[in-house]
Amino acid sequence: MNRMIRMAGAAVLALALGGAAAQAADRGAAINGEVRKIDESSGKITLKHGPARSLAMDEPMTMVYRVKDPAMLKQVKVGDKVQFDAESGDTGYTVTRIQTSK
Repeated sequence: MNRMIRMAGAAVLALALGGAAAQAADRGAAINGEVRKIDESSGKITLKHGPARSLAMDEPMTMVYRVKDPAMLKQVKVGDKVQFDAESGDTGYTVTRIQTSK
């Protein structure tokens, strides 16, 4: 009987941890988008993107982002399909990584 209780407890714990890991992975998942505008002089990029769960955005939208490193703007051009990571801060949203996708 104790063995069954321990096995059931272990199963419940595994399910709970699995769900938490999936949520954490979803929050850290790259965002898919398309480059709409690049403003090198201000270090900003306009991206049309799908849901960005890592930023608590459930709907697709087009937004202007700052970039963490202005050199990132030279890696992409208007019209490129991209995957990017971004974070929210006191000054708005900042792209921390961007790469072209197929």
